[in-house]
Amino acid sequence: MTSLTKALKDETARIARKEIRAEAVAARQISGKYRKEVAELKRRIGSLEKEIGVLRRHEGRRAFQKPAMELADGARFTPNWVKTHRKKLALSAADYAALIGVHAMTIYNWEHGRSKPRRSQLAALVSIRKLSRREALKRLNLA
Repeated sequence: MTSLTKALKDETARIARKEIRAEAVAARQISGKYRKEVAELKRRIGSLEKEIGVLRRHEGRRAFQKPAMELADGARFTPNWVKTHRKKLALSAADYAALIGVHAMTIYNWEHGRSKPRRSQLAALVSIRKLSRREALKRLNLA
């Protein structure tokens, strides 16, 4: 190989290395920029998920807030009505209990006449009397 050919090859390799180095530096800078953006987006997602959790808890509390005790005044309770209403809504005892805010076994005892609801529980029963199946499922987040 002649010295001119060798010199051309060396120069070509040097220029190619220089170009590659310049492109690599630019790629690293862009990559770093994207990593920072991704990290910021992850932080924002985390904070938004926390906020959603807080809002869900508050919404859940609001959806199942204790009804006004005045609703229980003058309200009558019959075990058969509880059973009929639960069947009308096509809910399990557990779901119906969650709707009212009591345990499923409490619903079973009410339906079989073994116990009667307290005043606050009676107010909850009265507050859901006019619920449709769709509204009940919406409150339970099943729809």
